[in-house]
Amino acid sequence: MKEEALNIEKIPAILWGEESDRVYISVHGKLSSKEESRGFAEKAAQKGFQVLSFDLPEHGDRKNEGYPCTVWNAVSDLLIIGQYVLRRKWSYICLYGSSLGAYFSLLAYKDYPIQKCLFLSPILNMERLIKNIMNRFGVSEETLKEKREIPIPTDETLNWDYLCYVRENPIVKWNAPTSILYGSEDNLTELGVVEGFTKQYNCRLTVVDGGEHWFHTKDQLAVLDKWLNSEI
Repeated sequence: MKEEALNIEKIPAILWGEESDRVYISVHGKLSSKEESRGFAEKAAQKGFQVLSFDLPEHGDRKNEGYPCTVWNAVSDLLIIGQYVLRRKWSYICLYGSSLGAYFSLLAYKDYPIQKCLFLSPILNMERLIKNIMNRFGVSEETLKEKREIPIPTDETLNWDYLCYVRENPIVKWNAPTSILYGSEDNLTELGVVEGFTKQYNCRLTVVDGGEHWFHTKDQLAVLDKWLNSEI
């Protein structure tokens, strides 16, 4: 499969597949990278698509940039990638977003001409997720506001500005035809949140009984493989 390394306004990216008028923007999740889109790109290439993947801030080749993976930085980068795609004038633009990448995509691409969207274990309500984490570790909103940042035992940091941003920028618009693959044991997004989003935006939802947020076991990967073959 053809693989072209790109640098899109200092964002490391890869364009996978032979020349085509159809493309998927692939937005990876936390702790992943642009290279991990290879498997998806191979499947998409078989159906005549190219795939454009890129590193989110603090991921892949960008770990030492000093450019944090905040929601506002990520959305800014996704908009840069989106403008690049529009300039290339692909006639059929699709989206594949995983976990955190799906959430960033919902904010960045709500007004883009997305023809088809696939979400794997998407984060759909970031404010709720942050509040759940705060409750888990006994952090009140007043304390977070006062301290601005609070490290938690999961090697992450709660950030007041991050919470304010997601609260002030709720997901209120999504027009792309969307299919979602979700595990019933997902510990980041509750089933009710996914079902609510699916109903509001008329999505196709596939719930994998016993599936987790991270699809990694042999059986889970087999389900993911089958889903991608069907949905791409």
